[in-house]
Amino acid sequence: EGVERENELVALGKKYGINIIGPNSLGITDSHSLLNASFSQIMPPTGNIAFISQSGAMMVAIIDWSVTSGIGFSKIISLGNKAGTTEIELIEYLSDDDETAVVICYLESITEDDDFVRTLRKVSYKKPVIILKSGSSSAGAEAASSHTGALAGSDVAFDTAFKQSGVFRVTTMDELFDVGLAFSKCPLPTGRNLAIITNAGGGGVLSVDAMERYGLDLVKFDEETNARLKEAVPEEGSIKNPIDVLGDAPVIRYKESLEAVLDSDDVDGLVVMVCPTASADADGIANALVEGASEFDKPVIAVNMGGPTFENANDVLRDNGIPTYVFPETAVKVFDYLARFAAVQDRNYDDPVGAVDDVDKEAVEAIFAKVKEEERDTLLGSEAYAVAEAYGIEAAPIKLATSAEEAGVLAEEMEFPVVLKIASDKILHKSDIGGVKVGIQTKEEAEEVFEEIMANAKKAHPDIIPNGVEVQKMMDSGIEVLVGMIRDAQFGPMIAFGMGGVLVNLLEDVSFKLAKGLTTEEIAEQMEDTKVMGLLKGFRGEAPGDIEAVKSAIIRVA
Repeated sequence: EGVERENELVALGKKYGINIIGPNSLGITDSHSLLNASFSQIMPPTGNIAFISQSGAMMVAIIDWSVTSGIGFSKIISLGNKAGTTEIELIEYLSDDDETAVVICYLESITEDDDFVRTLRKVSYKKPVIILKSGSSSAGAEAASSHTGALAGSDVAFDTAFKQSGVFRVTTMDELFDVGLAFSKCPLPTGRNLAIITNAGGGGVLSVDAMERYGLDLVKFDEETNARLKEAVPEEGSIKNPIDVLGDAPVIRYKESLEAVLDSDDVDGLVVMVCPTASADADGIANALVEGASEFDKPVIAVNMGGPTFENANDVLRDNGIPTYVFPETAVKVFDYLARFAAVQDRNYDDPVGAVDDVDKEAVEAIFAKVKEEERDTLLGSEAYAVAEAYGIEAAPIKLATSAEEAGVLAEEMEFPVVLKIASDKILHKSDIGGVKVGIQTKEEAEEVFEEIMANAKKAHPDIIPNGVEVQKMMDSGIEVLVGMIRDAQFGPMIAFGMGGVLVNLLEDVSFKLAKGLTTEEIAEQMEDTKVMGLLKGFRGEAPGDIEAVKSAIIRVA
């Protein structure tokens, strides 16, 4: 009955040209027009963060929390069941909203949309979009599905789709609002060079550790900057990044240090930390930070490591466009997000790779018809080779033998050495049961090994009848890589690339991309995301692999 009513409501909306949010929505707020059409009694503070929530309860809780958090909103929207308006449509709408600088979302499911990546990629060129997608665990996915009535796709697919579309995915509510606050206040950096000013040595060390984790660059100051810092910082302190202005630092020491640092062309952003020592003038330092930051178009992030001491200082900073955090790791992390978004703006995506036109489709269709007829869901190695050959993908020849005599003949035809492998769609990890033998050098040895492999398979799996034994040409040793495809329930085909061979399951060095709309630039990014790419480039004097051949294989699989 509920579904019928929902469908009727959506139909009425379409009939009269009304966009419906929900049902099962707790409403919307617009702080700039003082609209509160929600179940909350409170109007959230005015700001430039748009928040979309699939959970009504989460929306009401955030509105209540926002009063004391110092975070302001342009619009807050409870999605409900998304029957009338989807999160994709709302994000696209907010990308053109002058009152919104950043869009943050709490989502339990993603609406199926053929143009998901392309739509969000267009938005991400205009504004940052940060999404907390719950249901990353299997239990969480089941809970989200039962809560929203949506089919949960795989979490790897969500990660892949977000990354390809330029959307940032976070894992906690704290992170969602920490990152949203930074984007709502800061200009974008032009690089990843970060400077630190602190009156607490421990905070400086923690910030440097965090920078290394996020791949940020610790600026080395030029001679002019060092000279200015020597004038500002006592000898007992440190002018080396992170700059230690000492625990007794007066306002003037902070002011002169931050102005010297921000004036350097080598510095892309600055984190200023204050520990509430007895001599620290929290309000004075905040005012100096506001004054100094206003003269430079660079992100400045404050870390006020304490509580009540900084209540007024935090208000002053946030009111003047400087985000504040309690701990240095958070400040470093949000700068990393700012730098990554700035880098996204410089991307120029190629046109999607086109379909290859030299495929023997009839051969492929015949192979899959046979597999379906035998009610199998996995190709044999010889069948996979035939499909690869039909698609123009180079591979080591492999053929199926159903007798020892046939194995000997095939091995002789391929030229030695060869490899023999058990052929069964039900035995995937063949080497674990003695189902693989390498380096076969003669016809007679191939015949003997055929019998040995069949006996090993029968001993390990007496209830399984193998299709036979596959004979494959043994190639010279090289770099083993994985190129494959899996089909996600929501996003469709996904291309996998990574470390191949027996280590694939152990190292889990695999990167994914959605096949639809895949570009050559994204293929290059996908390869760079893996450790095996280091081997392909030539590691420690080893010969490099044929990277272009791998790219060609990925294109043909896609």
